[in-house]
Amino acid sequence: MSKKLSVSCDMDERILKEASALAEQKEGGVEAHYQTLLAQAMPYTGWVGYAGRIPEEELAEIESIAAEIREKSTVFVVIGIGGSYLGAKAALEFIDGGQRGTREKTSPRVLFAGFNLSGSWHKALVESIRDEEISICQVSKSGGTVEPGIAYLTLRKLLVEKYGPEEADRRTYAITDGEKGVLRQEVSERGYRSLVIPGDVGGRYSVLTPVGLLPMAVAGIDIRQALEGAIYGETEEIMAQAKQLACIRRAMQDYGKTVEILGYFEPTVGFFTEWIMQLYGESEGKAGKGMLPMGVGLSRDLHSLGQFFQEGNQIFCETLLNIAHPTADIVIGEEGGEKYAGKSFNGFNRAVKEGMIRAHRAVNIPITVIEAEGTTAFDFGLLVYFFEMTCAMTGLLMGVNPFDQPGVEQYKKEMMNVLAKAPA
Repeated sequence: MSKKLSVSCDMDERILKEASALAEQKEGGVEAHYQTLLAQAMPYTGWVGYAGRIPEEELAEIESIAAEIREKSTVFVVIGIGGSYLGAKAALEFIDGGQRGTREKTSPRVLFAGFNLSGSWHKALVESIRDEEISICQVSKSGGTVEPGIAYLTLRKLLVEKYGPEEADRRTYAITDGEKGVLRQEVSERGYRSLVIPGDVGGRYSVLTPVGLLPMAVAGIDIRQALEGAIYGETEEIMAQAKQLACIRRAMQDYGKTVEILGYFEPTVGFFTEWIMQLYGESEGKAGKGMLPMGVGLSRDLHSLGQFFQEGNQIFCETLLNIAHPTADIVIGEEGGEKYAGKSFNGFNRAVKEGMIRAHRAVNIPITVIEAEGTTAFDFGLLVYFFEMTCAMTGLLMGVNPFDQPGVEQYKKEMMNVLAKAPA
């Protein structure tokens, strides 16, 4: 078993038996779906193996743009929603435990906007950065999504007021489609430096493309290490674990498990579970199928949801994300007395994990533990690719297309109908 990533399962033998059957099935089994993904035989599978195919000139361009932004900015605002921001935000929170205050000494603060429609929130953002040296980047395949679109207009106006049109153009960047869309047209007209979102990669699978790599590079993260982690994720050993987990997640649904608890013990892993929630939710929640993903911070949420987990309606399973070697620790000294002296925060965290597993297994909750070695850029890239492949294979085992999201479009249609009828 890989020291860099391990998957362990503790659950009812019936679930494991069904998962084994899915693993051994020749037609329509997990291996057949894995080969479909490797062959990129479906639309929007360009992310498969992408880390090992990205051209050196594209990587160099990302690093060049990042260096330019770092040189002239104290704040870099990434404007996007869904996959256009969740992965990048997860990376900044996850890698090296977030390194709060450390990277910011040599790198701009990387902030995010356009993922909500709150006027008060965006007003506060604008006022908080007005006196900073600002660069912005809109991330959108089309440029037509409402939330980032109006945030972009607001922040672009701030740049023009602060620097004038020409310098505002030099401080505006875009990551968008290579050929079409209103954002690509604006890039062509105004000469913004830009990067391309691969046309065969959907938003929730795009974190290890320029969509996530540019914000990571601006923040001082070694993006080449993140890509190396994803390449390692392609190895037979890691993919065997992804196949196993896909089969287990598919089998879980036949036993009434409609909610998947994604528990984390390090707060900086919290936003990574937000990214998984989109990945799983948009990919698998179709045709009345799928499990609702729900991120849970531990031990915090054991003091609010713990009662339900222990004795509530057993519609859920638990997937626990654990970091074997957190970046730091605090050991309690003599002031802790006989009860706590010599013990550490991380020691208590490990005890919470083991105690939770014992208590929840006693009431037959299915538990999977996914353990990464640390929170380096390499670990992040490895986990991203592992979860992407696990998700895609689970969806295919369920009989749904894990790369479309037709249900997302309905709320957008109704929203535009409301806006059209609203008074000016």
